[in-house]
Amino acid sequence: MKKYTQLYNRLKNMITSGELLPNEKVPSVRKAAQIYDVSTTTVQNAYFDLCADGYIIAQNKSGYYVSDIQNIQTKEKSFNKESHIRFDLSGGAADEDSFDFRLWQRYIKSALRQKERLLSYSEPKGEYDLRCAVSQYIKEKRNVAASPDRIIIGAGVWPLLQLLCTLVDKNCTVSFPDKSFIQGMGIFSDCGFEVHTRDKNADIIYVSPSHMTRWGDVMPIKRRLELVELSHKNGSLVIEDDYENEFLYNVRPTPSLYALGKGNIIYMGSFSAMLLPGIRISFMVLTPELIKEYNKKSFRFAQTASKTEQIALCNYIRDGHIKSQTRKIKRLYCAKTKAFCDLLKKEMPDYKSEIGENTLQIKLCGKFYGKISDFEEFGLKVFIEEYKNETIKMVISPSAIPQKCISDAVNALKTVLKGKKI
Repeated sequence: MKKYTQLYNRLKNMITSGELLPNEKVPSVRKAAQIYDVSTTTVQNAYFDLCADGYIIAQNKSGYYVSDIQNIQTKEKSFNKESHIRFDLSGGAADEDSFDFRLWQRYIKSALRQKERLLSYSEPKGEYDLRCAVSQYIKEKRNVAASPDRIIIGAGVWPLLQLLCTLVDKNCTVSFPDKSFIQGMGIFSDCGFEVHTRDKNADIIYVSPSHMTRWGDVMPIKRRLELVELSHKNGSLVIEDDYENEFLYNVRPTPSLYALGKGNIIYMGSFSAMLLPGIRISFMVLTPELIKEYNKKSFRFAQTASKTEQIALCNYIRDGHIKSQTRKIKRLYCAKTKAFCDLLKKEMPDYKSEIGENTLQIKLCGKFYGKISDFEEFGLKVFIEEYKNETIKMVISPSAIPQKCISDAVNALKTVLKGKKI
């Protein structure tokens, strides 16, 4: 059992048993790491799942508090969440059919044959040939012109944000679109930054223009231009996380802030959504000023992404597979989401269900007659947006559900929401 799952279960039991009461503050990420002798990343992951499952809530400038969510089953037996998951509707997993494992294995085997190259650690910035491939890729896809020397590779967005925290003044204020950006807010907060939401006057503004909220709202071009102009006028630094730009469905991709900007925008992206969650390779394009600061401190940094995977991904991109993989995923996930939503409307007509305007996520709202713990007991992993007055709002991402299992997943969800005996 992973450490964050153990911590999740421990804290969940303290909440369900009444040891931690509603509205009681839980230890900060840093304090919890000391108490339970784990890393802050482990705590952040546990807190993220506790928030997603409704057990705790994050409050701006204050920390985490036990929620007053109703009908949480008391004295619930702890168990390994992951081993009981039958249907992951949270968007945190992928469908096996979405990825050509044999093709990727060939690239991995090819990388492993470069024996001399693997005898040394990866460059702190990441493998140079991969940075060259990424530079060309983002220029073609997003009109982001950046030399390989300004690109930093990392094992996910969060390690890159932690690195960024060492390059900017800690007296800066940081703003996020809303409180759903739990991990990012936690990283900056733990590093001593003052974190706000929707603060246009903040020194650092974090945005995800192609996926602004859990519902997948897209920032319109007018707002993008206003933000670029405002940041230039105020001298604020903008962090553009271009998350899910490749997966907009009903609109054409809007220009990146970086392409519209005037030199004060950090561009970030990841290949996990296009490949697999288990292949954690992301990148960050630093501003000219910040790359100078990075170079001064480069001896402090180490590369977090696998060198083997970096070599494999470089050749995978160069051979054009990343483009065909993106097209494949869009076709597959679009068909599954439509099928899932159509079945929801047929089986649960008294619930409001609709596909998000620009993303492959389903908004579901209606009465909830069961208990929150029923989702886990029935093997469902879900994201609950809101639960009060016996009404639940959910964001459903069926991308990880095999097509042959869509009917079973809908029936399982219906059983839990209707409060039927499990």
